[in-house]
Amino acid sequence: MTKKVPCIGCGALVAEGDGPAHRYIGASPGCWALYGEVLAREYTDPRYGAAHQLTVDAYAAQHPGTPSPQAIQSVTVHLVGLYIVFELGRTPQQARKTIQRAVQHKKDFVWLDPPESLGAMTILDIHAARAHSEHTTRVREWAMSVWRAWEPHHPMIRRWA
Repeated sequence: MTKKVPCIGCGALVAEGDGPAHRYIGASPGCWALYGEVLAREYTDPRYGAAHQLTVDAYAAQHPGTPSPQAIQSVTVHLVGLYIVFELGRTPQQARKTIQRAVQHKKDFVWLDPPESLGAMTILDIHAARAHSEHTTRVREWAMSVWRAWEPHHPMIRRWA
C-alpha cells in the first residue's frame, strides 16, 4: 500500500512520491497527480467543462506556494476569479475575462499571507466524484470553501478585481 502524506499546500493525504509537481504552485507530487486526473476528466468529457474554471481557480488558490512573482500573480488572479463568481454572481466564463484584464495590472499585486486553513474540501473530494453532476456540485462547494478561507484578504481582492 502506498504511504500517504499531507500535501504541502492543501493538507490532503495523498500518495507519497517524487513525481512531477508545478514549479510555483505549492502542491505535493501526489496532489498534483490527482489534479491532473481531474483536469483530464474535465478536458475529455464536455459535461464536466462548466466546472473547469472553478477547478483551476480553487486549486491554485488552495496551493499558493511561496512568494515569487509567478505565485503572487497566480494566487491573485485565481482569487479574483472566485470573487467574480461568488461575490458578483457571474459565471466562471465571465470571470475568465476579468482575470485577463486583472493580469494587466500584475505590478500592483502583492503577496497575501495564506490563511491557516485553505478550505475544508480538497482535490480528493473532487477526484472521488463519480458522476458529472456530483463533480460539478463538489467543485462549486470546494471553490466556495477556498474563497471563504481567504476572507481576511477579500478587501484587497475586491480592489484588484
